[in-house]
Amino acid sequence: MESLQNHFLIAMPSLKDTFFERSVIYICEHDEKGAMGIMINRPIGIEVNELLLQMQLKEEPELITSLGSKVLIGGPVTPERGFVLHTPQSTWNNSQSLTDELMLTTSRDVLSALGSDTAPEQFIVALGYAGWSRDQLEQELAENTWLSIPATAELLFSTEYEDRWQRATESLGFDIWQLSNQTGHA
Repeated sequence: MESLQNHFLIAMPSLKDTFFERSVIYICEHDEKGAMGIMINRPIGIEVNELLLQMQLKEEPELITSLGSKVLIGGPVTPERGFVLHTPQSTWNNSQSLTDELMLTTSRDVLSALGSDTAPEQFIVALGYAGWSRDQLEQELAENTWLSIPATAELLFSTEYEDRWQRATESLGFDIWQLSNQTGHA
């Protein structure tokens, strides 16, 4: 199967798993070993400013008012670990370039930069990630658990969190509610 890196996974309406129901996941890595992604549409009820204060990274952080101001649930794996998806900026201690327009950073120094002149222009802060072992994602795709579309910066950074699943499904060009969760084989 072709890599789904830099794609969104869209949960099918039939997915009743309470954690992933109506989720949109940005796929950061996808290769023969498995896949890793960050859920981009589930705020956890804490603002980035509050997180920075709790982590004692800023005494009085500047108010961050962009769409990236809420902390998201990135997935069920290592929920105590932070991930920042962001537009390219100075390289921090633990950054990985995902595309020419997007990086993933897991070090505290990027969090310290938020709200300052050195902060990335656009960002998402998430706790935890979604992970799939070898062939697991391919199996879930074959079972019609997920649909995939190429990732866009507009959906990632400019769409309200609660609208992301609906906007992602609309970009498919058909009514997702008309799809069956049954798979067929000839």
